[in-house]
Amino acid sequence: MGFSTLAFNSAIALLGPALAYRQRWHFPVVLGELVAGVAVGATGLGLLDATDPTLTFLADIGFALVMFVAGTHVPMRQKALRPALARGAVQAIVVGVLAVPAGLGVATVFDTGHAPLYSVLIASSSAALVLPIVDSLRLGGTSVLQLVAQVAVADTACIVALPLVIDPAHAPRAALGALAVAGCAVAVYWFFRALEYHDLRGRLHRVSEDRKFAMELRVNLCILFGLAALAVWSHVSIMLAGFALGLAVAAVGEPHRLARQLFGITEGFFGPLFYVWLGASLNLRELVDRPSYSVLGVVLGLAAVAVHCLARFLGQPLPLGALAAAQLGIPVAAATIGTQLHLLSRGEAPALLLGALVTIGIASVAGGLATRRGLTKS
Repeated sequence: MGFSTLAFNSAIALLGPALAYRQRWHFPVVLGELVAGVAVGATGLGLLDATDPTLTFLADIGFALVMFVAGTHVPMRQKALRPALARGAVQAIVVGVLAVPAGLGVATVFDTGHAPLYSVLIASSSAALVLPIVDSLRLGGTSVLQLVAQVAVADTACIVALPLVIDPAHAPRAALGALAVAGCAVAVYWFFRALEYHDLRGRLHRVSEDRKFAMELRVNLCILFGLAALAVWSHVSIMLAGFALGLAVAAVGEPHRLARQLFGITEGFFGPLFYVWLGASLNLRELVDRPSYSVLGVVLGLAAVAVHCLARFLGQPLPLGALAAAQLGIPVAAATIGTQLHLLSRGEAPALLLGALVTIGIASVAGGLATRRGLTKS
């Protein structure tokens, strides 16, 4: 891989902002980047080799950063989040319970034997997708805050549950790895709290701003990569490392300077690179040879949306239920781990990702419906 690949990737990623330019379309930027990747990758023209190890490593960095930024977007310090957290947790639990029979039904119909995996997929939400949509559409209000809490709870729970259900033989090791990453994130939170208490963080911020050291970014990237290394070593997805650190930073209070720095490197380069790489890595042509798996992917996506929309009976507006169903990280991790460990049948991995694309498309429409229903910040 060379600079020409990076230039091509960056140019292709511009399709995302181009499609999202007209606000009335309510088209998420990431969806355009995924579509661009599919067009030039294994499914389409084959111009971008997603198997290149250097490109894959850069995409992993982008994935960790995307999850980190998603975690920092959770309003942990808002007082209104505490009552919303209880309702959001209830919604996430109800969806999780309903996902069990749904996953069992899908696995039975398609005779794959992966009911636990399908249940986790159906119950999952993607903070990396939902929170940027909420911000870009300026959604707000009590129900939206409950949605944010629901997505944060569901995303965290499913990140932890995925390695346990996809590879039960190594579940104890994965559980210990998840506990180690989560414990380190909690330790980071208390470390930042101590720095805040003694004003060391403020002094560091002032020196960094005055001398142009970018110390906040350097320190947080050091911690992020350390947690990601621990996650890889313990066979846990780097999703957990990024999201857990983001929550820790959000709980202490993210400095505006750090937010701007993260926005620049993530949204300007690593995030688009990850989404284009992800689209390019999808080989949807395998679904042509196995039509039943095409149906499986669509059914998984629709089942996830249907189960999440049942939260309407708990008082959640229907568009927000459909928006909560948007998933990305869990299907990607499931397809990656399942392929590496040879746990999935040929065509099943792209089927999982096709299901994710179905939820993303429906969530895009749901976001627009939410704005038309007035679920926006006043």
